[in-house]
Amino acid sequence: MTTTAVPLRALVRDDPVLRRLLTVTLVDTVGRGAFFTLTMLYLTTVVGIPAVTAGIGLTVAGGVGVFASLGFGHLADRWSSRRMLIVLHLVQAAALIGYIAVDGLLSLIVVASLVTLAQQGGSSVRSAAVGRAFPGAERVRIRATMRTVTNIGIAAGTAIAAIPLAIGSGDAYRITMAAAGVLYLVSSVLLTGLPADRVDARPGSSTAAPEVTGSPYRDGRFLAVTALSGVFGMQFGLFEVAVPLWVVEHTTAPDVLVSPLLLVNTALVVALQVRLSRGTGTVRGAGRVMAHAGWLMAVACGLWAAAGAVPMAVAVVVLFAAATMHTLAEITSSAAGWSLSFELAPPDRIGAYQGMYGTGFALGAMAAPLVVTAAVNDLGTTGWALLAVLFLGSATGITAITRRRRS
Repeated sequence: MTTTAVPLRALVRDDPVLRRLLTVTLVDTVGRGAFFTLTMLYLTTVVGIPAVTAGIGLTVAGGVGVFASLGFGHLADRWSSRRMLIVLHLVQAAALIGYIAVDGLLSLIVVASLVTLAQQGGSSVRSAAVGRAFPGAERVRIRATMRTVTNIGIAAGTAIAAIPLAIGSGDAYRITMAAAGVLYLVSSVLLTGLPADRVDARPGSSTAAPEVTGSPYRDGRFLAVTALSGVFGMQFGLFEVAVPLWVVEHTTAPDVLVSPLLLVNTALVVALQVRLSRGTGTVRGAGRVMAHAGWLMAVACGLWAAAGAVPMAVAVVVLFAAATMHTLAEITSSAAGWSLSFELAPPDRIGAYQGMYGTGFALGAMAAPLVVTAAVNDLGTTGWALLAVLFLGSATGITAITRRRRS
């Protein structure tokens, strides 16, 4: 079905639900950006937990997030999405503030698991709410806009985190982290204004049995897209974890270049996410865009690798080119994935499907640090080549699947 797209600016102006969702997203991500910038430094330098031990605690918490994404996706088809979002925000607020009381591995696992449960569970519920509140291709534009706002919020939160980093005291860290929790309390209040008739499951869907035809567990096409998207999603970990190590340890570029490269990523997402999401409103359209993302990612891997074999001045130029190609792949693959996660899902099971799709990404995020670090640090140029094949192969697989479905 073809619909006339409403200009995005007009949609934001005229739709109070969208404005509220974007406001909540901005408030959340300012807190998230400040919190996650400080977390590891707080645990190691203020609390005194060894880095390896802290990593174990956060990894365990990541496992909780995998199950939360799947479980809350199913619940979003049965319970009120608005109420669940409010409760999950309250849980996340309490857990973020609870970091002040962390004194060892056990308490870290408890509060970090609550944070991850609320974050990943809330992501599935929010996706289901967006899928219900906005029709067809509007969903992808809305998700693209929310991601743009997310990057703006995280950038602002990261800048705020510079204050306690400059002060350097434990109290400065604690106050900032508690303030991040308070922002989630603010969001929980804002969420009470979401209209249930737009975002909640339709009457009668709460009695739907998990064995119905629309179960994601029986949908082989969707499971394959989810798995391949999770593999491609490891590119996020590549940029955040492996690229800084590669720049510092394997290129002649100045170490301080790591920060500008990350800023390039943020700036391009803010500037281009909505624009480059066009053309992904159908299954086949999303498949074509995903193919482009695969080639962009392969080129990016080649450029990252090349930066390790050239003089400093050339390396700087190559690194910025790699960051640009990588970010374009990130933007286009995200848009394609949003479209597929919505368009391949039955309307009455959109929560369960969003939960399953989020689980694929959560598993990819868990595996990413180990996979990309081993490939880049241990194998060097060969590792980059293998990653290029991995990303191109997963994107090609998704494209092939979409061509077998009429849209």
